Amino acid sequence: MGVLYLLHTRPWLCITRKKAGFATRKLYSKGALLYRNRILCQALRMASSGMNVAAFQKDKAYVDGKWVSAKSGKTFEVTNPSNGKVLGSVPDMDRSDAQAAIETAYRTFQAWKSTLPKERSDILRRWFELCVKHKKELATLITLEMGKSFPEAEGEIAYSANFLEWYSEETRRTYGDVTPPPAHNKRVMVIKQPIGVAAMITPWNFPSAMLTRKIGAALAAGCTVVARPAEDTPLSALALCELAEQAGVPPGVVNVITSSRENASPIGKELCENPLIAKISFTGSCAVGKLLLSQCANTVKKTSMELGGNAPFIVFDSADVDKAIQGLMFAKFRVTGQTCICANRILVQEGVYDKFVQALAKVIDSQLKVGDGFEPGVTQGPLINKRAVEKVENLVNSSVGEGAKVVVGGSRKDGPGNFFNPTLLRDVTTEMSVAKEEIFGPVAACIKFKTEDEAIAIANSTSYGLASYFYTNDISQSYRVSEALEFGMVGVNEAAITSPETTFGGWKESGLGSEGGKYGINEYLAFKNICYGIQHKA
Repeated sequence: MGVLYLLHTRPWLCITRKKAGFATRKLYSKGALLYRNRILCQALRMASSGMNVAAFQKDKAYVDGKWVSAKSGKTFEVTNPSNGKVLGSVPDMDRSDAQAAIETAYRTFQAWKSTLPKERSDILRRWFELCVKHKKELATLITLEMGKSFPEAEGEIAYSANFLEWYSEETRRTYGDVTPPPAHNKRVMVIKQPIGVAAMITPWNFPSAMLTRKIGAALAAGCTVVARPAEDTPLSALALCELAEQAGVPPGVVNVITSSRENASPIGKELCENPLIAKISFTGSCAVGKLLLSQCANTVKKTSMELGGNAPFIVFDSADVDKAIQGLMFAKFRVTGQTCICANRILVQEGVYDKFVQALAKVIDSQLKVGDGFEPGVTQGPLINKRAVEKVENLVNSSVGEGAKVVVGGSRKDGPGNFFNPTLLRDVTTEMSVAKEEIFGPVAACIKFKTEDEAIAIANSTSYGLASYFYTNDISQSYRVSEALEFGMVGVNEAAITSPETTFGGWKESGLGSEGGKYGINEYLAFKNICYGIQHKA
């Protein structure tokens, strides 16, 4: 009787092949027999189908085409937010490790920048195809280390791979310009060249897609990369390195260094201050983004900052309420509310407010299921860590103390793991913390408004300016409101507003620069004006 080892969960977990299809699993841990109901059913089916996740779970960082340890020999553990179990450990690198990676990337850049666009295009295309081929393995790692449901994780891998495909095509479109000359004896043109070594600091909520969105653009432009993934989710980044190597990315072009939270600050400082780094791209909080900007000042680096959001989701009286609720369920509860473009303030016009809240409560109760991301039917995985749970809990309790009413949820889920029940609050005011802060959790806070002008004023009354959404069946209103909202992205009767083809970026304190779309590659290019003096024949 064959034995399958689910190495991607824990090396001690095993099942018999005969029992691979049953709902109840037997786990052997240090001689003790434990039972667990269906939590790992889908993962076990993957194991029995021959999927080799263990081959993609790395315990080393990736520098100069080699799997390397920290110079200090230190490591830190990566845990599953659904149950607190340790998945493995990776190097706890420090500033000296970052310096070594930067030097490698700078040395490699001297050759990589001269590769033909077609050569870079072919490599990115192969990387894309490998990601698609190994979608399930990559998605499994995301669910294990980040917690989102497996279907959502598969969706992220498709999204992530598509950035590589997009930039494999954009590589050959970095056109320059010929400028009409100011004099007969001059000719003027503008060309674009790779800016240099690009440093990237990526978040945990999209551990694969946020990396490929940056790396794809950088490699397409001809830059080399030093990336530091979030300490919560380094495994996905390292798995991408394995596939990059298989795709033919040369040693030293992509370098991924890992570190604990304690070493994040000194590594970030090195990336910002090292003169060999030409570009910083960061996705994360406003507070950290501002710190990185200040550290980049002395070397005047080019920066891209995709920072926090406080997205309004406006429902006007003329809206199709059912369609608006459908959109909100995606905009609010995707990834358990842990995205920078999640609907944060739900503004509903007074004429449909009660109807909207009542209907939304029924949909939340019927469509959302909390649990481990591998459990069938789960839509809401855990929050990333205990700090996140405490923050959401405090925001809900504070709002209730100030007069908001809990319609659905409002508390943690009983049992282990970082789970918080999907929550609907009504009678929320603009003065409450839940309306001012980025929630980053499964809490829908509904605010009532009277007029269009009031809705716009509330929506714009924030230092953030990333994403916004509104629903209306009034065509004139759709033009007025979309132009009045002070946000880099606006969804009009649509909640799924991002794709590799579209431009992603914020206004105000939500960031600088853009990613994706035809403009994203420009973040990694330097524009050079060339003026030729010519002689005319006598």
